[in-house]
Amino acid sequence: MTTTGTRAGAVPGTPRSTPETTPGARRTTDDTTGSTASGGARPSGGGGRLPLLDVLRGVAILGTLMTNVWIFTGAGAEWGVLAGGAPPLLGADSAGDVAEAVFRLVADGKFLSMLTILFGAGLAIQYRSAERRGEPWPGRYRWRALFLFVEGTLHFLLVFAWDVLMGYAVTALVTAWLLTRSARARRRVAGWALGLHLTLMGLLTAALVHAGGDGAGGAVPREVVDLYAHGGWADQVAFRLDHALALRIEPVLTFGLLLFLFLLGVRLMRAGAFGADAAGRRIRARMLRWGLGLGVPLNIACALGGEAWFPLGRYGAAPLVAVGYVGLIGAVVDRVRRPGPLTSGLTSLGRTALSGYVLQNLLCAVVAYGFGLGLAGRLAGSGWEPWWVMGLWAAVSSLLLTGSALWLRRFGAGPLEAAQRWALSLTEKRSTDRGGRS
Repeated sequence: MTTTGTRAGAVPGTPRSTPETTPGARRTTDDTTGSTASGGARPSGGGGRLPLLDVLRGVAILGTLMTNVWIFTGAGAEWGVLAGGAPPLLGADSAGDVAEAVFRLVADGKFLSMLTILFGAGLAIQYRSAERRGEPWPGRYRWRALFLFVEGTLHFLLVFAWDVLMGYAVTALVTAWLLTRSARARRRVAGWALGLHLTLMGLLTAALVHAGGDGAGGAVPREVVDLYAHGGWADQVAFRLDHALALRIEPVLTFGLLLFLFLLGVRLMRAGAFGADAAGRRIRARMLRWGLGLGVPLNIACALGGEAWFPLGRYGAAPLVAVGYVGLIGAVVDRVRRPGPLTSGLTSLGRTALSGYVLQNLLCAVVAYGFGLGLAGRLAGSGWEPWWVMGLWAAVSSLLLTGSALWLRRFGAGPLEAAQRWALSLTEKRSTDRGGRS
């Protein structure tokens, strides 16, 4: 699954020109990461792109859809998340329930954590790029984080209530400031953030167990089910506005985890964990052993514990599994010598991660919600569940892999990445003009 050339990148970014690419090659930089994408190969250890990061981003984008697709197709959709509803791992009374439980267990929380780690890794690249150019930090990165927050706000209101971009933008600003502190200070902050997060999740789990093991928020009101199954798009936007606090609670409750994973991504990047050399392979081998060796049993135990153990499963054990996933994917990439269509598609999707993330949610909304095809309402109780939901994930994933590869044959960046670059260039131009007049 390896690709030729060395490419470095991280989660949603925008290409910009940079002097760090190979002379004469087409040059782009991921604005979120500061990484370079050169049309020519670079020597090992240079400042180019790391192919593994692009593949990991592509996998993470499709992996988040493995979780989100159940939100779009469930009763009450985005609000239904607060009421639970996933089939238990034990006691399933049909093959469909078993398949859904395993499908969810493989994905839930793992790929979102992977995406967060990769965002932190990209931030480390962006800091290094600014440092090489002699630019102040965070400097203009504040504008990039602000733009990401605006993108996330629009995504939350117009497309999908469980957006991650807003939380990433806030966490990125904190992490950017921490990059100007010492490594010891960052380790302390990471330790405190993880400790407080696990304490919070432990207390929440204990409260749910004490309450009788019911982690659900009750049945979804009929009017909410009808809103997503038959209502219009404008009505759904109004609903998100009216219930913004509840629908935005996840990044608030998990801010400690986000900060820890960002800092973990920074540390892994600086340790060379994503490199193609022997040192990188050794680090990824340890990630594979510890992440899956500890994370998988813990995650299964939480799943067997019932809904009350959901917080510790999704926000405690799942990030550990995500570390193992990075090691596992790295091991596969290291062993496949010739890139095939899957590798090329994942790499392309990783390079257009922001566009892919928004597009997959938009496509699922159009297919599932009432303002589109309304399949979630039409197929509820039809006997096609959960197979049609898995089929929807496979279809959208295939479209993203193929579409991103075709798009990058003609364009240098994804559409949203290009829009971000254009907007940021205007901001930087105005700042330069003001400086020239002062």
